[in-house]
Amino acid sequence: MTALSNEDSPVYLRLRGEIATGILRGAYRAGDQLPSVRAFAAEHGANPLTVAKAYQSFQDDGYVEVRRGVGMFVLPGAAEKLLNAERETFHRLHWPRIVEAVNLLGLDWDELLERERA
Repeated sequence: MTALSNEDSPVYLRLRGEIATGILRGAYRAGDQLPSVRAFAAEHGANPLTVAKAYQSFQDDGYVEVRRGVGMFVLPGAAEKLLNAERETFHRLHWPRIVEAVNLLGLDWDELLERERA
């Protein structure tokens, strides 16, 4: 469940990644209301039940709260908590694959870093 989910991820994880990216970039701040399930589904061409599953995962993880009859709101501290979780996921899942690919392809780490700085 990561903001770095890819095209091979289940749809609800990709949608979750969109929301996570919005929180991490500040598009959704503490106290902000997330788009309704129907609005988010329409915007992303997704099934509302799939969006609801993505939203539920944020509620389960303690990033948002539901206010009955009003909507879903980002909780204070959600961005920091999400950032820490995403960093842990990156180190645990993504980084080992990156290291393996760099080593397999015989790429030079310093050269890669220099390219990114340019």
